[in-house]
Amino acid sequence: MTSRHVRLMAQSLEVTERTVWRWLAAAERDESAAAEPGARAQSRDRFTVTSEVRRLLALWKGNVAAVHRELTARAVRGEGEPPPSIPTLHRAIQRDLTPGERAGLAKGERAARKHDVFLARPRGWRNQAWESDHMQAPVLVDVDGTARRPWITWFTDCATNAITGVAVTPVHPSRESVLSALRSAVLREDPYGPFGGLPEKVRVDRGKDFLSRTVTAAFDLLDVTVEDLPAYTPHLKGTVEGLNRAVESMFLAALPGYARQPRPGKRSSRPKDEVLLGFEDFTGRLLAWTSWWNTEHHPAPLRGKTPLEAWQDDPTPLRDVPAADLWTFTLEDAGTRTLTTRGVRFRKCDYVSAWMTGQAGIQVRVRFMPHHDHRIEIYTRPPAATSVLRTWPTGPPRNRSAPYEERGPLAPAASRRTWRRPSASATPP
Repeated sequence: MTSRHVRLMAQSLEVTERTVWRWLAAAERDESAAAEPGARAQSRDRFTVTSEVRRLLALWKGNVAAVHRELTARAVRGEGEPPPSIPTLHRAIQRDLTPGERAGLAKGERAARKHDVFLARPRGWRNQAWESDHMQAPVLVDVDGTARRPWITWFTDCATNAITGVAVTPVHPSRESVLSALRSAVLREDPYGPFGGLPEKVRVDRGKDFLSRTVTAAFDLLDVTVEDLPAYTPHLKGTVEGLNRAVESMFLAALPGYARQPRPGKRSSRPKDEVLLGFEDFTGRLLAWTSWWNTEHHPAPLRGKTPLEAWQDDPTPLRDVPAADLWTFTLEDAGTRTLTTRGVRFRKCDYVSAWMTGQAGIQVRVRFMPHHDHRIEIYTRPPAATSVLRTWPTGPPRNRSAPYEERGPLAPAASRRTWRRPSASATPP
């Protein structure tokens, strides 16, 4: 290389010409020095992190002192060269590994992902995309005398950060809680509105309840696309994950029975005299907080607006579904049954209704709401002159006593007769 070449290289790298000549001399003595431009002439003597050191860092979860002890023990056994000092090993790890690699070797992939860079989705329009997730509340509540941590199922609108639907269960959630939250999210009638309507798509994780036959069939009938995200990718549904973090820090941490409350000394259990909230009280407070979030809270992405104001300022038209049709769409199909003189046999119970008189022997189709055995839907085909199906929701099993109540028709082509318990909460909305 000529002096002109050296001068041009020195100007490009903003170093002196003497430094470039020193690099060239080091590269002639050792070809490995040319792999790192700007290395010192004595770089061949500098300790670098090898693949074996990486493996030991992963084995000892980022403990540099433990890695140094392991390398020293191997050198004593004659299995390698003596390692450098611990400060030198620290400097090499800091120099040769990125912050994400160091975090991943110490704490795993999830810690390494915190150092990654992700693109932010553009904020679209209302009901363009929803996100749904389950969250186990870190709060102990009193459920029939037993302390339990309830589960919350959310549906959130990504454009307005609004909580469109919520369901709370004292036990592990199932497809029933998903369907209940979906109905409250879609309906815009009182007491659910004004948020609602049908979204274009819903992002869910790989939960078996979200991908169950009943839920997927309901989404198909409602013409909603389900985007099944890959496993262990919470960053792909950041709106609902942010809601999970916000509800804990803004609401759940102040409730009695908070499970992550720091305890004095080494005591990890809660005080014996602590009074827990009842499940109904907890649900009422959570729904009140949800209303506050939608109407009074100002999330940072909305630039000073509440979710309600952002929803009302969006002119995007909404797709509504009648409540009766929505109830029908969110039922699970149990196949056909034969109507006998004892009614319809389903899950070791007999279901009867007044319209069944004189109809024994016909084939009917049964649809039901999971975990609601007090009522099922029975479909039978009317005469050949029309193709409209008529539905009769029947009441509780025959061995349960309940008053019978006749209700008027809800639509021109359907008549509805129901069994109801004495309490108003026996029949689902």
